[in-house]
Amino acid sequence: MGPHWGKQVDENTVQAFFQANVSPWRVETNEGSSVGLLTGYFEPFIDAQRTPSPHFRTPLYQPPADLALRQPYYTRAEMETFAPAMAALQGLALAYVADPLDALLIQVQGSTRLRLLDDLSPEGEPRVVRLAFAGHNGQPYGSVARWLVNQGALTLEKASWPAIKKWAAQNPQRVTEMLHSNPRVVFFKEEVITDPNIGPKGAQGIALTPERAIAVDKNTMPYGTLVWIDSTSPQPWQAGHTSTPIPLQRLVVAQDTGSAIVGAVRADYFWGWGDHALAKAGRTKQPLRMWILWPQE
Repeated sequence: MGPHWGKQVDENTVQAFFQANVSPWRVETNEGSSVGLLTGYFEPFIDAQRTPSPHFRTPLYQPPADLALRQPYYTRAEMETFAPAMAALQGLALAYVADPLDALLIQVQGSTRLRLLDDLSPEGEPRVVRLAFAGHNGQPYGSVARWLVNQGALTLEKASWPAIKKWAAQNPQRVTEMLHSNPRVVFFKEEVITDPNIGPKGAQGIALTPERAIAVDKNTMPYGTLVWIDSTSPQPWQAGHTSTPIPLQRLVVAQDTGSAIVGAVRADYFWGWGDHALAKAGRTKQPLRMWILWPQE
Protein backbone atom coordinates (compact mmCIF):
# COMPACT_ATOMS: atom_id res chain seq x y z
CA MET A 1 0.00 0.00 0.00
CA GLY A 2 1.12 3.56 -0.63
CA PRO A 3 1.40 6.27 1.98
CA HIS A 4 -1.71 7.54 3.71
CA TRP A 5 -2.53 11.00 2.34
CA GLY A 6 -4.03 12.68 5.39
CA LYS A 7 -3.36 15.59 7.70
CA GLN A 8 -0.26 13.91 9.12
CA VAL A 9 1.59 13.78 5.77
CA ASP A 10 4.36 16.37 5.86
CA GLU A 11 6.51 17.87 3.11
CA ASN A 12 9.29 15.36 3.58
CA THR A 13 6.89 12.43 3.16
CA VAL A 14 5.51 13.91 -0.05
CA GLN A 15 9.01 14.53 -1.40
CA ALA A 16 10.07 10.99 -0.57
CA PHE A 17 7.00 9.56 -2.30
CA PHE A 18 7.68 11.42 -5.54
CA GLN A 19 11.38 10.59 -5.50
CA ALA A 20 10.56 6.91 -5.12
CA ASN A 21 7.72 6.67 -7.61
CA VAL A 22 8.16 9.18 -10.45
CA SER A 23 10.90 10.41 -12.77
CA PRO A 24 11.14 13.97 -14.12
CA TRP A 25 11.34 14.42 -17.89
CA ARG A 26 12.02 17.82 -19.42
CA VAL A 27 9.51 18.84 -22.07
CA GLU A 28 10.98 20.05 -25.38
CA THR A 29 9.63 20.99 -28.78
CA ASN A 30 10.39 18.94 -31.89
CA GLU A 31 13.14 21.46 -32.61
CA GLY A 32 14.76 20.79 -29.23
CA SER A 33 13.76 24.01 -27.46
CA SER A 34 12.89 23.74 -23.77
CA VAL A 35 11.55 27.31 -23.45
CA GLY A 36 7.93 28.03 -24.26
CA LEU A 37 5.04 30.25 -23.18
CA LEU A 38 2.80 30.40 -20.12
CA THR A 39 -0.48 32.29 -20.41
CA GLY A 40 -3.36 32.45 -17.94
CA TYR A 41 -7.09 31.93 -17.88
CA PHE A 42 -9.86 32.21 -15.32
CA GLU A 43 -13.60 31.97 -14.78
CA PRO A 44 -15.23 35.41 -15.22
CA PHE A 45 -17.89 36.52 -12.72
CA ILE A 46 -20.17 38.91 -14.58
CA ASP A 47 -23.57 40.55 -14.17
CA ALA A 48 -26.19 39.38 -16.68
CA GLN A 49 -29.91 39.09 -17.29
CA ARG A 50 -32.16 36.29 -18.45
CA THR A 51 -34.01 38.66 -20.77
CA PRO A 52 -32.53 41.37 -23.00
CA SER A 53 -32.80 45.06 -22.22
CA PRO A 54 -31.27 48.23 -23.64
CA HIS A 55 -28.28 47.73 -21.33
CA PHE A 56 -28.00 43.92 -21.41
CA ARG A 57 -28.24 42.94 -25.05
CA THR A 58 -25.25 40.75 -25.97
CA PRO A 59 -26.39 37.08 -25.96
CA LEU A 60 -24.62 33.93 -24.80
CA TYR A 61 -26.07 30.98 -26.70
CA GLN A 62 -26.65 27.30 -26.13
CA PRO A 63 -25.76 25.05 -29.10
CA PRO A 64 -28.14 25.35 -32.08
CA ALA A 65 -29.97 22.23 -33.24
CA ASP A 66 -28.13 22.10 -36.58
CA LEU A 67 -24.63 22.60 -35.15
CA ALA A 68 -23.49 19.05 -35.91
CA LEU A 69 -25.00 19.14 -39.40
CA ARG A 70 -23.29 22.33 -40.52
CA GLN A 71 -19.53 22.31 -39.92
CA PRO A 72 -17.99 24.73 -39.84
CA TYR A 73 -20.97 26.67 -38.53
CA TYR A 74 -21.71 30.33 -39.16
CA THR A 75 -18.99 32.82 -38.20
CA ARG A 76 -19.35 35.44 -35.49
CA ALA A 77 -20.08 38.11 -38.09
CA GLU A 78 -22.70 35.94 -39.82
CA MET A 79 -24.47 35.25 -36.53
CA GLU A 80 -24.95 38.99 -36.12
CA THR A 81 -25.80 39.98 -39.70
CA PHE A 82 -26.89 36.98 -41.81
CA ALA A 83 -30.63 36.27 -41.60
CA PRO A 84 -30.47 32.40 -41.73
CA ALA A 85 -27.83 32.36 -38.99
CA MET A 86 -29.82 34.73 -36.83
CA ALA A 87 -32.94 32.62 -37.34
CA ALA A 88 -31.12 29.44 -36.29
CA LEU A 89 -30.17 31.08 -32.98
CA GLN A 90 -33.61 32.47 -32.24
CA GLY A 91 -34.69 31.60 -28.70
CA LEU A 92 -31.35 29.97 -27.77
CA ALA A 93 -29.88 32.76 -25.64
CA LEU A 94 -29.20 31.57 -22.09
CA ALA A 95 -28.44 35.06 -20.82
CA TYR A 96 -27.43 38.54 -21.92
CA VAL A 97 -24.39 40.57 -20.80
CA ALA A 98 -23.86 44.30 -21.10
CA ASP A 99 -20.47 44.43 -22.81
CA PRO A 100 -19.73 42.51 -26.03
CA LEU A 101 -16.11 42.29 -24.87
CA ASP A 102 -17.33 40.43 -21.78
CA ALA A 103 -19.08 37.95 -24.08
CA LEU A 104 -15.86 37.46 -26.02
CA LEU A 105 -13.90 37.05 -22.79
CA ILE A 106 -16.35 34.40 -21.57
CA GLN A 107 -16.05 32.51 -24.85
CA VAL A 108 -12.26 32.63 -24.78
CA GLN A 109 -12.17 31.41 -21.17
CA GLY A 110 -14.71 28.66 -21.86
CA SER A 111 -16.97 29.17 -18.83
CA THR A 112 -18.36 31.88 -16.57
CA ARG A 113 -20.29 32.57 -13.42
CA LEU A 114 -23.22 34.87 -14.04
CA ARG A 115 -25.00 37.01 -11.45
CA LEU A 116 -28.52 37.14 -12.89
CA LEU A 117 -29.94 40.51 -11.92
CA ASP A 118 -33.47 39.70 -13.10
CA ASP A 119 -33.66 36.18 -11.60
CA LEU A 120 -33.86 36.51 -7.83
CA SER A 121 -33.70 33.82 -5.16
CA PRO A 122 -36.41 33.53 -2.46
CA GLU A 123 -34.12 35.73 -0.33
CA GLY A 124 -34.23 38.44 -2.97
CA GLU A 125 -30.64 37.99 -4.12
CA PRO A 126 -29.60 37.55 -7.77
CA ARG A 127 -29.09 33.90 -8.62
CA VAL A 128 -25.57 32.85 -9.54
CA VAL A 129 -25.25 30.15 -12.20
CA ARG A 130 -22.42 28.75 -14.27
CA LEU A 131 -22.34 28.59 -18.04
CA ALA A 132 -20.06 25.73 -19.03
CA PHE A 133 -18.51 24.94 -22.40
CA ALA A 134 -20.86 23.01 -24.70
CA GLY A 135 -19.19 23.29 -28.12
CA HIS A 136 -18.15 25.84 -30.71
CA ASN A 137 -18.88 26.74 -34.31
CA GLY A 138 -15.82 25.00 -35.78
CA GLN A 139 -14.35 28.23 -37.08
CA PRO A 140 -10.64 29.01 -36.53
CA TYR A 141 -9.74 30.93 -33.39
CA GLY A 142 -8.57 34.47 -34.03
CA SER A 143 -6.74 36.40 -31.33
CA VAL A 144 -8.06 39.95 -30.96
CA ALA A 145 -4.74 40.81 -29.28
CA ARG A 146 -2.89 39.68 -32.38
CA TRP A 147 -5.33 41.66 -34.55
CA LEU A 148 -4.58 44.82 -32.57
CA VAL A 149 -0.85 44.19 -32.90
CA ASN A 150 -1.23 43.75 -36.67
CA GLN A 151 -3.21 47.00 -36.77
CA GLY A 152 -0.35 48.77 -35.04
CA ALA A 153 -2.59 49.65 -32.10
CA LEU A 154 -0.54 47.72 -29.51
CA THR A 155 2.84 46.12 -29.23
CA LEU A 156 3.02 42.38 -28.66
CA GLU A 157 4.53 42.90 -25.20
CA LYS A 158 1.65 45.12 -24.06
CA ALA A 159 -1.26 43.26 -25.68
CA SER A 160 -2.92 42.32 -22.37
CA TRP A 161 -6.64 42.17 -21.65
CA PRO A 162 -6.59 45.52 -19.79
CA ALA A 163 -4.90 47.09 -22.80
CA ILE A 164 -7.51 45.59 -25.13
CA LYS A 165 -10.33 46.99 -22.97
CA LYS A 166 -8.67 50.40 -22.93
CA TRP A 167 -8.30 50.43 -26.73
CA ALA A 168 -11.97 49.44 -27.13
CA ALA A 169 -13.09 52.28 -24.86
CA GLN A 170 -11.07 54.73 -26.94
CA ASN A 171 -12.21 53.29 -30.30
CA PRO A 172 -15.88 52.29 -29.89
CA GLN A 173 -16.51 52.64 -33.63
CA ARG A 174 -14.05 49.77 -34.32
CA VAL A 175 -15.06 47.32 -31.59
CA THR A 176 -17.28 45.27 -33.90
CA GLU A 177 -14.47 45.04 -36.46
CA MET A 178 -12.13 43.80 -33.75
CA LEU A 179 -14.62 41.22 -32.46
CA HIS A 180 -15.26 39.89 -35.96
CA SER A 181 -11.54 39.22 -36.36
CA ASN A 182 -12.24 36.15 -34.20
CA PRO A 183 -14.78 34.07 -36.16
CA ARG A 184 -15.00 31.38 -33.45
CA VAL A 185 -18.06 31.41 -31.20
CA VAL A 186 -18.41 29.18 -28.15
CA PHE A 187 -21.76 27.75 -27.04
CA PHE A 188 -22.71 26.98 -23.44
CA LYS A 189 -24.86 24.89 -21.14
CA GLU A 190 -26.18 26.14 -17.82
CA GLU A 191 -25.13 24.45 -14.59
CA VAL A 192 -26.19 24.95 -10.98
CA ILE A 193 -23.34 25.96 -8.68
CA THR A 194 -23.63 23.68 -5.66
CA ASP A 195 -20.32 24.76 -4.13
CA PRO A 196 -18.97 28.26 -4.88
CA ASN A 197 -15.47 27.13 -3.91
CA ILE A 198 -15.24 24.61 -6.76
CA GLY A 199 -14.10 25.64 -10.21
CA PRO A 200 -15.57 24.70 -13.59
CA LYS A 201 -14.86 21.30 -15.10
CA GLY A 202 -11.95 21.16 -17.50
CA ALA A 203 -11.72 19.00 -20.60
CA GLN A 204 -10.68 16.07 -18.38
CA GLY A 205 -14.11 16.24 -16.73
CA ILE A 206 -12.73 17.22 -13.32
CA ALA A 207 -13.30 20.54 -11.52
CA LEU A 208 -10.30 22.83 -11.91
CA THR A 209 -8.33 23.85 -8.82
CA PRO A 210 -7.12 27.47 -8.88
CA GLU A 211 -3.36 27.76 -9.39
CA ARG A 212 -2.96 23.98 -9.58
CA ALA A 213 -4.52 23.20 -12.97
CA ILE A 214 -3.22 23.96 -16.45
CA ALA A 215 -4.58 23.65 -19.96
CA VAL A 216 -2.25 21.93 -22.44
CA ASP A 217 -2.19 20.78 -26.04
CA LYS A 218 -3.95 17.44 -25.75
CA ASN A 219 -1.99 16.19 -28.76
CA THR A 220 1.29 16.53 -26.86
CA MET A 221 0.36 15.69 -23.27
CA PRO A 222 -2.34 13.39 -21.78
CA TYR A 223 -4.81 14.70 -19.23
CA GLY A 224 -3.89 13.91 -15.65
CA THR A 225 -0.16 14.37 -16.21
CA LEU A 226 1.71 15.82 -13.25
CA VAL A 227 3.77 18.79 -14.46
CA TRP A 228 6.40 20.92 -12.74
CA ILE A 229 6.31 24.42 -14.20
CA ASP A 230 9.14 26.94 -13.95
CA SER A 231 8.02 30.45 -14.82
CA THR A 232 7.37 33.84 -13.20
CA SER A 233 4.24 35.56 -11.87
CA PRO A 234 2.81 38.40 -13.93
CA GLN A 235 3.38 41.87 -12.53
CA PRO A 236 1.17 44.95 -13.03
CA TRP A 237 2.53 46.97 -15.93
CA GLN A 238 3.39 50.61 -15.33
CA ALA A 239 5.14 52.93 -17.75
CA GLY A 240 8.82 53.23 -16.95
CA HIS A 241 8.63 50.72 -14.13
CA THR A 242 10.39 47.38 -13.91
CA SER A 243 10.41 44.96 -11.02
CA THR A 244 12.27 41.80 -10.14
CA PRO A 245 10.34 38.79 -11.48
CA ILE A 246 8.68 36.66 -8.82
CA PRO A 247 9.24 32.93 -9.45
CA LEU A 248 6.23 30.77 -10.24
CA GLN A 249 7.49 27.25 -9.65
CA ARG A 250 5.07 24.55 -8.62
CA LEU A 251 3.48 21.20 -9.29
CA VAL A 252 0.32 21.37 -11.40
CA VAL A 253 -1.94 18.93 -13.25
CA ALA A 254 -2.81 18.93 -16.95
CA GLN A 255 -6.62 18.98 -16.78
CA ASP A 256 -7.82 21.15 -19.62
CA THR A 257 -7.18 22.28 -23.18
CA GLY A 258 -7.85 25.29 -25.36
CA SER A 259 -7.80 26.20 -29.03
CA ALA A 260 -4.94 28.68 -28.52
CA ILE A 261 -2.82 26.19 -26.58
CA VAL A 262 -0.69 24.57 -29.26
CA GLY A 263 2.69 22.88 -28.91
CA ALA A 264 4.68 20.96 -26.34
CA VAL A 265 6.15 23.68 -24.10
CA ARG A 266 2.88 25.59 -23.81
CA ALA A 267 0.43 25.91 -20.92
CA ASP A 268 -2.51 28.02 -19.80
CA TYR A 269 -2.51 28.51 -16.02
CA PHE A 270 -5.90 28.52 -14.24
CA TRP A 271 -5.97 31.43 -11.79
CA GLY A 272 -9.48 30.88 -10.40
CA TRP A 273 -12.44 33.24 -10.67
CA GLY A 274 -13.38 36.86 -10.05
CA ASP A 275 -11.51 40.14 -10.33
CA HIS A 276 -8.30 38.96 -8.66
CA ALA A 277 -8.00 36.08 -11.11
CA LEU A 278 -8.78 38.43 -14.02
CA ALA A 279 -5.97 40.77 -12.97
CA LYS A 280 -3.53 37.85 -12.97
CA ALA A 281 -4.77 36.00 -16.05
CA GLY A 282 -4.96 39.12 -18.22
CA ARG A 283 -1.26 39.80 -17.73
CA THR A 284 0.16 36.29 -17.81
CA LYS A 285 2.52 35.95 -20.75
CA GLN A 286 5.69 34.51 -19.29
CA PRO A 287 8.59 32.32 -20.44
CA LEU A 288 7.98 28.71 -19.42
CA ARG A 289 9.91 25.52 -18.81
CA MET A 290 8.12 22.27 -18.02
CA TRP A 291 8.97 18.86 -16.60
CA ILE A 292 6.52 15.98 -16.51
CA LEU A 293 6.62 13.62 -13.55
CA TRP A 294 6.13 10.19 -15.09
CA PRO A 295 5.50 7.04 -13.01
CA GLN A 296 8.49 4.73 -12.73
CA GLU A 297 8.03 1.22 -14.05
